[in-house]
Amino acid sequence: MIEIRWHGRGGQGAKTAALLFAEAALATGKYIQAFPEYGPERMGAPVQSFNRISDVPITLHCGLHEPSFVVILDPTLMDSVPVTAGLKKDGKVIVNTSFSAATIATRLGINASQVFVVNASQIAQDTIGMDIPNTPMLGALVKVIGTLDLNGVLEDTKHKLEQKFRHKPQVIEGNLESIKRAFNEVKNV
Repeated sequence: MIEIRWHGRGGQGAKTAALLFAEAALATGKYIQAFPEYGPERMGAPVQSFNRISDVPITLHCGLHEPSFVVILDPTLMDSVPVTAGLKKDGKVIVNTSFSAATIATRLGINASQVFVVNASQIAQDTIGMDIPNTPMLGALVKVIGTLDLNGVLEDTKHKLEQKFRHKPQVIEGNLESIKRAFNEVKNV
């Protein structure tokens, strides 16, 4: 079973990304869970969402404390939230940043081989015209995990976006392009 923790701020789409990721994994035949952690959320406040993905039914119905992957949509959270808390020994961290993986690893106090970086904010600006890094980070996560088919994720995500943005094809295409770009641009050391 793979467990994922998403860190973001209200309005960046951490909950939406976790749901899109779970639904895309479900479409490939995986068992999934996706759930947010709610508190007094407001635009800009730190938020967390979670995923569990497995090849067999998931019988756990509790919080997630030892993630295999941590996805950080807002790098400023690294200064105020313990983003690596509980990270498995061989866990991976994916950060939306323009800094190198080595720089982020030093900042987080973990091995550089565990850190992957992608400038999801810039990709989102380029593809959808807004700094909402959730869909690019979805693409980066798919690449880092390495067990999901990108084309399957894109197809499922397209169907979900078409339901919400039926009359805005540029939003659909922009989000799909952002997933592809982040998949190709995510870097390790």
